[in-house]
Amino acid sequence: MGRTDVSAGVGTVEEICRMIDLVSDTMDDYLYICDFQNDFYYISPQAKKRFLLPGNAFHEVMKTHEQFVYPDDIMGLEKEFEILTRGERTTHNRMYRWMSADRKPVWINCRGNVTMKDGKPWYMVGCINEIGGRQKADNISGLLGETSLEQYIVRKTSEGVALDGFFLRVGIDGLKGINARLGMEYGDLLLCRTAEYIQCCLRPEEQLYHMSGDEFLIVNLAGGTEKDAREQYKKIQEKIEQFIEKKNYQVVYIVSAGLLPCSDIREFEIANLLKLTEFTLNQAKKLGKNTCYTFCEEDYRKFLHRQRLMRQLRKAVKHGCEGFEAYFQPLYSTDRSRIFGAETLMRFHSEESGMVSPVEFIPILEETGLIIPAGRWILDQALQACVQFQKVLPDFHISINLSPVQIMKSGIDDEILEGIERYGLAPSQVIIELTESDLLESDQRFLQMWKRLKEKGVQLALDDFGSGYSNFRYLTEMRPDIIKIDRMFTANAMTHEFDYRQLVLFSEMVHSLNLSLCIEGTETKEELQRVSEMVPEYIQGYYFGRPCEKRAFERLIANQEHEIEK
Repeated sequence: MGRTDVSAGVGTVEEICRMIDLVSDTMDDYLYICDFQNDFYYISPQAKKRFLLPGNAFHEVMKTHEQFVYPDDIMGLEKEFEILTRGERTTHNRMYRWMSADRKPVWINCRGNVTMKDGKPWYMVGCINEIGGRQKADNISGLLGETSLEQYIVRKTSEGVALDGFFLRVGIDGLKGINARLGMEYGDLLLCRTAEYIQCCLRPEEQLYHMSGDEFLIVNLAGGTEKDAREQYKKIQEKIEQFIEKKNYQVVYIVSAGLLPCSDIREFEIANLLKLTEFTLNQAKKLGKNTCYTFCEEDYRKFLHRQRLMRQLRKAVKHGCEGFEAYFQPLYSTDRSRIFGAETLMRFHSEESGMVSPVEFIPILEETGLIIPAGRWILDQALQACVQFQKVLPDFHISINLSPVQIMKSGIDDEILEGIERYGLAPSQVIIELTESDLLESDQRFLQMWKRLKEKGVQLALDDFGSGYSNFRYLTEMRPDIIKIDRMFTANAMTHEFDYRQLVLFSEMVHSLNLSLCIEGTETKEELQRVSEMVPEYIQGYYFGRPCEKRAFERLIANQEHEIEK
């Protein structure tokens, strides 16, 4: 209902509404009037675009507020409104949340003064401002901020001219560490100096904005090229180096930059622009910092794919590892001429992505810490399957891979021992596999864990030995039960005599230490014959079977036993 429906007895309310309309376009905050006598509310028209309001004028004030006030804040606001309508207080100052047009909570500060008439509250006039809103400018760097950038982009796009140029996002690397070492004041000094150096390198047609924290954004919409942007970045680096020298290397800092050409932008919406510039700067930091990365559509596509996969993995783990599956690959015993056990492998598939390669999802699980609950799940699946497989092969062994994240951040040794006891397995029938690179990352914590597991009789296999580290110290310090030769090493040995001789010599050394040898990557009968010359205790590879799900593996070992009986 519009303001013309306000009772004629309250003419001043209409005048105030007209005044709000008159000045609303000249300010960022929202003016309002609340008419207690007519249960009527009027607010600056632009508020309807920002918040989930049914309109900027409405009756049934508190009932309507329930539509756009954050649910947790309704009760407190209702009590406040009752106090004001009873005339117990003539000032209002409250911080709470309204829902934005896209249904997200936004913190506001609502202030107002109540006008009394005949001892009763007549109306309240006040102002609402967003206390969680973005600043237009930053007092430390002296630059305009994100809100001003948004206004600049809106103005430029509204002119109807095709935008040509670039956005160069510059970030200080390691500012948090500098703040921790030298204090926030010195960090603020670096922000100011960096802002000055960037400004010195600006062209007349360019704008500079301070983004969140230690980042700045140069905007060139006048035809600047990638070459121009890279030259500018180089000049900024030179200015910073001069400052460092002047300060006698008291502090050394660098900046990275992400370059987004206008030609790569499909939507000049502020949210899209910021998203893309953040991506480019993050890519520069991932490439080692102190460099400038130019936006690449293929890289961004991979990034979005990874983000989608991360969300799918989080959802899967949250729902009891739905979509995960345990696969098993046979370990063949050469002296028994039969399957000795199986290596447990994690697989993942979703309706959205289908079957996902472990090379993709395992690093994400480790990076996010999801490997801890997912690893706990695969451990249980492996031990449970071992019990089932032992019904066919009583001396069956199960091998389980561990991540350094599990070792460093969870009580995985407790979980292994508890699982063994729960399923009634002999500890010697469980093999824990780690790669050498894992050991280098988790060294001391692993040594403590392994000492405990070894005392209980659990076996250890060093996986992918020869893939790059080959730290022989682990052979003497840890006394692993099995050394597994990396399958790439095996593949090279099958085609290159020099690599083959290396493999033979290494096999002899492993046996001289009374350790067991497992050679991975055996795929053909010819390869099996050459590998057998080294007399490994175990062989693993597609020749004996590819990784498969539990039921298929049960059929594999059942068929083997049937053949042996014949």
